[in-house]
Amino acid sequence: MNGPIKFAVVGCGHIGKRHAEMIQRHAETELVAVCDVRSREEVGATAFDVPFFTDMATMLAEVPGIDVVNVCTPNGLHAEQCVMALEHRKHVVCEKPLALSKASCEAIIYKALQMHRTVFGVMQNRYSPPSQWIKSVVDQRLLGDIFLVQVNCYWNRDERYYKVGNWKGSSDLDGGTLFTQFSHFIDILYWLFGDIADIQGKFADFNHNELTEFEDSGLVNFRFLDGGMGCINYSTAVWDKNLESSMTIIGSQGSVKIGGQYMDKVEYCHIKDYTMPELGPTNPANDYGTYKGSANNHGFIIDNVVDTLKGRTIMTTNALEGLKVVEIIERIYEKRNEQLV
Repeated sequence: MNGPIKFAVVGCGHIGKRHAEMIQRHAETELVAVCDVRSREEVGATAFDVPFFTDMATMLAEVPGIDVVNVCTPNGLHAEQCVMALEHRKHVVCEKPLALSKASCEAIIYKALQMHRTVFGVMQNRYSPPSQWIKSVVDQRLLGDIFLVQVNCYWNRDERYYKVGNWKGSSDLDGGTLFTQFSHFIDILYWLFGDIADIQGKFADFNHNELTEFEDSGLVNFRFLDGGMGCINYSTAVWDKNLESSMTIIGSQGSVKIGGQYMDKVEYCHIKDYTMPELGPTNPANDYGTYKGSANNHGFIIDNVVDTLKGRTIMTTNALEGLKVVEIIERIYEKRNEQLV
């Protein structure tokens, strides 16, 4: 692609505005439109001096030359909006999760193949220095055979986050704690160690009964198809503020723990015949006022989209990987749903 790549952003919440800001800052991109069902003033999109639409179909029909549509809307809308953009022959950048079911992800991938367009997934935690480092360690098999992997995700999401009348907390638009809060960490698990089987779990809703339609906590264990066992323990019932997001890996030739609130620090590294390198700084977490999210790495996402479409590199997260994360969560939630019957 020659010249600047033209982007349109659908959904002007916190993440949508972050996408728009990163696009405006990039030397090889142009923000040409933004869209939200609410007004420009209501969503706080007055800083973006481009046409504003309240209907995505109208935007696609009236704005010429859009190359890429960034879908940053509630989770339950991702599939239909990705397909709509692809039908108009646009490339797509879709915030996590790609959809709320494997079948919906398959529909997106089918349409992308049919229209010869690319779907980029947003899993920005892959760009953090500890994530890049542990990926190289695992790929080089420096830890030897993987025995055990434990992921702990303990965050705060309370009435300050789950507003009455908002999409967050609903089964149809939010989908559940693993989709909205912790899909990044399931992505890291899949990225590092591959698919899982023999899923078992226990789930509870400790203090979100009046706030959400699903669990706030879970203890899930499984077996990796490539060997070893794993678990993810998660909760949004932590009082007042996030506690930690951590990963502990035990292998035949060493052990590693990456911790901190957002899996942003290497807390322990003891590997046979290996000296831990000094890593670069990790970007701060996305700050939404009363709560915080994952690392602010969305600039790297836009860089990768531009470099991929201009033929300089390969995608960081493709649609098939997005499907696998959704499928894993769907299989975990099948265990949750069995307990609720």
